[in-house]
Amino acid sequence: MITPAFDLSQDPEYLILSIRVPYTRTSEFDLFIEGTDFKFYAKPYFLRLTLPGRIVEDGREKAIFDIDKGLFTLRVPKETAGEHFEGLQMLTSLLAPKGSRSAKPLVEDISTDCSEGVGDEEEEDEEEFDWQVEQEVYMESSEEEMRALQKYGFGNQRSGVFARLQEELSEVIDVKNPERTTVAERRQARLEAEASAFSPDHYLADLFEDDEIKRLLAFRAWWAKLSPSADQEGEAAVLFTDDEKEQLRKFTNRSYLLDKTSRYQVWLSLVDILLAYSYEVRATEGEYNVESPWTIRKLSGTLCWMETYSSLQEVLVSFGRRVLCYPLYRHFAMVSAAVNDTAVILQSGKACVLKCLLDIHRVFRENDPAYILNDLYITDYCIWIQRVKSKKVTALAATLQKASLLKKDLELELEELEEAATIVAEEQEEEGASKNAPIPCSDSSSASSDSSSSDSSDESEESEAEGQGCADSNQGGGAGGETFKYNPLESEPTSPTPQEPTVTFLSSGRKVEALPSASEGSRQLIQELGERVADELRISQDSLSSYKAETNCSQLSSAAAQTEETSGRSSSSGTFLELSPGRNPLLIVQTHEDLD
Repeated sequence: MITPAFDLSQDPEYLILSIRVPYTRTSEFDLFIEGTDFKFYAKPYFLRLTLPGRIVEDGREKAIFDIDKGLFTLRVPKETAGEHFEGLQMLTSLLAPKGSRSAKPLVEDISTDCSEGVGDEEEEDEEEFDWQVEQEVYMESSEEEMRALQKYGFGNQRSGVFARLQEELSEVIDVKNPERTTVAERRQARLEAEASAFSPDHYLADLFEDDEIKRLLAFRAWWAKLSPSADQEGEAAVLFTDDEKEQLRKFTNRSYLLDKTSRYQVWLSLVDILLAYSYEVRATEGEYNVESPWTIRKLSGTLCWMETYSSLQEVLVSFGRRVLCYPLYRHFAMVSAAVNDTAVILQSGKACVLKCLLDIHRVFRENDPAYILNDLYITDYCIWIQRVKSKKVTALAATLQKASLLKKDLELELEELEEAATIVAEEQEEEGASKNAPIPCSDSSSASSDSSSSDSSDESEESEAEGQGCADSNQGGGAGGETFKYNPLESEPTSPTPQEPTVTFLSSGRKVEALPSASEGSRQLIQELGERVADELRISQDSLSSYKAETNCSQLSSAAAQTEETSGRSSSSGTFLELSPGRNPLLIVQTHEDLD
């Protein structure tokens, strides 16, 4: 018999069944309706459903068959009008026969059902068998050895699977020997692997160059676009594709005997798997690639390390650490977005959760080594979620929304790393700004102009003072007519800096008319001396002494004493007069011979 494709819907008074039965005769339909049982037969199709509510056969039922589409549509009245039938989309659970709520063994003996006609048909090999392959005698494990093996899989109900799949082991999970590794050893190995895989450079690169991350955060997944369900209050309206419905019909319905601890672990592992799935949908913007199977199982500690969690916070911490260690986009905002997405999925109801699990099942089914995870986890989750109560799913969503995950919880020193990177970035920006800062021309030009103007003003002030001093000396010495000189001690009596008496020449560039009392011969002498400004002049001690005798003795003595005290020099043989860097007037000595 073939189980046909079918779909169920409802309105307040009727249950509507759509059954696809192509290539059948319209005269060969058989229906059986009684309470929650519904049976349909049309050779070679047979369908038996256990409905969530009671229906009646009272003459109001109506059937339509579309020959072109091969679609049989049946409207059956509800026993209680207005009653809502919950879980009509859970096709696998509807296929369960009545009274089959007890758990069945995972391995069943079906030899009695298949014994007839075994020798009638000869099996044809599709490819040539290698008769030279090495064979090992299978040694059945004893009960003690089986009890010693560690449990894993859905509800920790499997063991011994990877003992026969050593080649696929490294491509599917990270546990080296899952059969002999305890739960505590798996967790310690997982934490060590995550610590060694964490790359600060990769994390900081995604942190500071986050243009791509911002684009992914703005993406809206399909579950964010769901409209509220008209049938189930508080849940979203989820539609399954034909492929998904076909996969639901292929699942073998079974029940699971789980104790309280195992049920709690199953719920936590479900959150872990949905977190990894939510991240991958956002990272690929809903378009899967060849890396999608690897990413989903790598981000889930349940699938990759067969981890068993004891609290929701452990699930969040494990997922956050793995996101920052393995995938392409390692940003803490992606962790928060995945947590929010998972909460939305759970809030949308178990139909939305089932659709996500079917999507994961398809991704793993199309990948060669990852299909093992379907047998260990995903298939059982697809069957189990159809029978759980919706209020438990929404309660888990509310708990997840209240949970909080901080960077310090991941124990990867993220805050210290970000702070150090920020300080280094600020220092580099300051250094770059100081190197690239242009020097304003106005400041340099103004500074040079200020210095030149100050130099010229100093020179002009010195010239005026010196010229005034020369004129005063000439007037003061007119009666005696003996000397005409410039005394620096008299012109700057308040200067705190001691100065040596120097003799300088007036440059030839200055006008001689600055000295109006000088004679014509003195003017010629000044011009000749100005032309020889670079030559050194030696004045003997005797001539200097005779010159001092002709001047005011008291002033000359005090000036000489003060000069010797400040300069600390003694001139025993003679005094050399050096050129001053400033433009000071020439010391002029006038005698009676010059005046004549």
